[in-house]
Parts: sequence; structure tokens; C-alpha cells
Amino acid sequence: MEVEIMEVDGEADHVHLLVAYPPKLPVSVLVNNLKLISGRYVRQLNTHLRKQSNSGVLWSRPYFACSAGCATIETLKAYVRSQGTPE
Repeated sequence: MEVEIMEVDGEADHVHLLVAYPPKLPVSVLVNNLKLISGRYVRQLNTHLRKQSNSGVLWSRPYFACSAGCATIETLKAYVRSQGTPE
């Protein structure tokens, strides 16, 4: 299935993603796969994380997802980019 990560931003304790994915793909499956793949990648690049974590868990279980409605892609990208910006 084709999934496109269109925008990424975040803070020390969470990330914001703008993702385009097929409607047949359940959000829970998408999120679990994103966490699994990104967790492996982060651990490969940062081998010290295994030594610092007792549980080995990188991502917490909860997540939030919502649909975009009528907003344009550019509006959504700007929103995601602004989330890491202090007020």
C-alpha cells in the first residue's frame, strides 16, 4: 500500500505527521507500522538508546489521528510546521 509522509515536525516528547494513505488501510495499522519502522531506524542511528532504556520502548501506545476535512495540503503542512514553534 502506498503511504506518503507529507510533513513532519515535533518536539522532545511527541511528533506531528501529515500522512496521505489509502482509505482501506486502518489508522491503527498505519500508526503501528510507522512506530515500528521509525523505532528500528532511530535505534540503528542511535545505538546508545538501548543502553539508556530499561524497557526498550521508544514510542508510547497512545496516538491521536484526525481527518483533514476541506483544508488544503499547504494549510495542513503549515499547521504541522508551526507545532514545533514556541508561542
